[in-house]
Amino acid sequence: MTAPARGLHARVLDSLGPAITAGEYPPGSVLRTDELAQRFEVSRSVMREAVRVLESMHLVASRRRVGVTVRPAEEWNVYDPQVIRWRLAGTDRPRQLRSLTVLRSAVEPAAAGLAARHATAEQCAALTECALGMVATSRGRQLEAYLVHDIAFHRTVLNASGNEMFARLGDVVAEVLTGRTQHDVMFEDPDPAAVTLHVRVAEAVREGDASRAEALTREIAEGALRELDILAPPPETAPRPGAPRAGR
Repeated sequence: MTAPARGLHARVLDSLGPAITAGEYPPGSVLRTDELAQRFEVSRSVMREAVRVLESMHLVASRRRVGVTVRPAEEWNVYDPQVIRWRLAGTDRPRQLRSLTVLRSAVEPAAAGLAARHATAEQCAALTECALGMVATSRGRQLEAYLVHDIAFHRTVLNASGNEMFARLGDVVAEVLTGRTQHDVMFEDPDPAAVTLHVRVAEAVREGDASRAEALTREIAEGALRELDILAPPPETAPRPGAPRAGR
């Protein structure tokens, strides 16, 4: 595919993907590729390629003589980083952030405990470097710089666990942390207590103290949930995108 075609393909996805995940096309909606190609002013081949990407995410199903059908939200590949990004950009952001943060609270403490047992010297050094980077950028509204160190810290913990399933969640965690920053679901400066906890996790991993590494990481996750209660309280009555709407 040529560079211009890739740009067209991305433009279609950047419009259609968020619209589907935001519920603008309810489950069962049929999208006609010919009509979509005209709407986005792209060739049919570009449109077909965009549909293939959406199919790989389980957002749509394509059938001959039927067209492209939007699948129920329960069937989406919710671990796909692009799907996460689209959902975080939509109106269901508080619910999505909470769901992902609960996932982190279940996985990352266990990963930190394993990291204390299995981390290499290089991984311990990287973890310490990331934690110190977080300290250095935790003041003066340096959230973008802080984010770089924060993502690297959590990726290192997941990788150092020695568990390939945990390691594959690195992109998921990166999208959560990035989404919080980009959508202003962060305080102007990170919570000093949370920054200190990251430093202590790095120390516990380096010292091989699995129980302390796990407990400290759980504190980080619980703190993140408390921040969400303040900055992105869940909409108690809002319908979930992709969910069927009740009749009047």
